[in-house]
Amino acid sequence: MADQEHDVDFDLEQFLPYLLNQAAEVTSRSFQAIYREYYGMTRTQWRVMANLGKFGAMTAKDICVISHVEKTKVSRAVSALEADGFLLRTPSEEDRRAEILSLTDKGRIAFADLGQRAIAYDRDLRHRLGPELTIQLDALLKRLIAEVPPGRDDE
Repeated sequence: MADQEHDVDFDLEQFLPYLLNQAAEVTSRSFQAIYREYYGMTRTQWRVMANLGKFGAMTAKDICVISHVEKTKVSRAVSALEADGFLLRTPSEEDRRAEILSLTDKGRIAFADLGQRAIAYDRDLRHRLGPELTIQLDALLKRLIAEVPPGRDDE
């Protein structure tokens, strides 16, 4: 007798990691329209700004670890943000190969503005889902983050 688990065909659209990724993409793209319209930023540039705005000065490597974005994307985003006057690079005193990234005054103003727009976006999304679903989704996502062991990062 065949094992029932092996009789089921794989369906990508029912695969939980795929569904989570699709939900993240849809909501991320929707908010992306805001930071692109107001500041001409890419998603990675916004992630760099958001991390520097929240955590303060850090290295690009730190941002890669926190935001799960590959080094080359962060490097390009840092260069563009620096060229636009949003961030400043200074040599690290501990490691001469590293640079400490920090927001400029212009970067802090942009971060504050986009932070308020992010709060409004989040509030609207939560309103559309409703309070009960929002509470359930928050709890489920936090549980998933806490319980699923991290995979290898081979990309």
